Amino acid sequence: MSNLSLSQFLQQQSGNLTPELSQVIETIADTCKTIDQALQKGALAGVLGSAEHENVQGETQKKLDVISNDYLIDALKVHPHVGGLASEELDDFTPAQENGQYLVLFDPLDGSSNIDINMCVGTIFSVLPAKNAVTQADDFMQAGTQQVAAGYVLYGPSTMMALTVGAGTVFFTFDPETQQFLLTTENIQVAADTKEYAINASNARHWEAPVKRYIDELEAGKTGPREKDFNMRWVACMVGDIHRILCRSGIFMYPYDTKDPQKAGRLRLMYEANPMSMLMEQAGGSSTTGRVRIMDIQPSELHQRVPVVIGSKNEVELVTSYHH
Repeated sequence: MSNLSLSQFLQQQSGNLTPELSQVIETIADTCKTIDQALQKGALAGVLGSAEHENVQGETQKKLDVISNDYLIDALKVHPHVGGLASEELDDFTPAQENGQYLVLFDPLDGSSNIDINMCVGTIFSVLPAKNAVTQADDFMQAGTQQVAAGYVLYGPSTMMALTVGAGTVFFTFDPETQQFLLTTENIQVAADTKEYAINASNARHWEAPVKRYIDELEAGKTGPREKDFNMRWVACMVGDIHRILCRSGIFMYPYDTKDPQKAGRLRLMYEANPMSMLMEQAGGSSTTGRVRIMDIQPSELHQRVPVVIGSKNEVELVTSYHH
């Protein structure tokens, strides 16, 4: 059986998927190939290290953050079907074409602290329907349930794309010989139970009581109330951690903590939490803030942050029940 290319796969889809949306997804995929080439060259291309300034989040940007962001902005703002775009790296949205049918939001390079040590990084994207002929800032304020497509590209030992257009989650693998993303896994299903969890344990002293209780129970293993041993995995790149869960189940948590009370969570609702939640729910998993379903949240600002508890359904539901 020959592997379908991304464009062949998109031609076979129905539902949310219009020819115009297919073209937007293909443009994102093509741009990620360019980002992949820059990453492959690494130090040889002079793209490693800090860009010597901060992004809108107050985080020091890496050169490749800036390069990846520029590639995506340049490709999408001239796309005939894109009305506007928003990046985690920029204060404001970028207007694109009048009467463009879609809005694209993205984290151009997730896990960029991994770049300089040659570990996995990724690009996350979310596509929403446009609201007006000329895009306004308010047009982006749509709940995650309104997404018509979401996905990520993982730049790892092999470059892979996870994609959903609302009819399940699938994986493509980039073939360097043909320069195409080829379908390699259909109908991904995340098991409801798991023995793996991912959390940044260095923040333990800042966690709320329900999260402390949950992690204490996992660490107690067979001798504790869960009566089984758990393994902890932490990639420091959301794309890497979510990819592992889509491959073999698990739970990923970046919960609310008191470290910085101004930030309700660390991860961005529009660029990270919503697209990953759509991928996870389409694969049979679950995604909440610990209190409410992430995709039901009505955004109030472009760079809104939320706590994230995502992955195997039974574990996510347990953590959420502890908060209630």
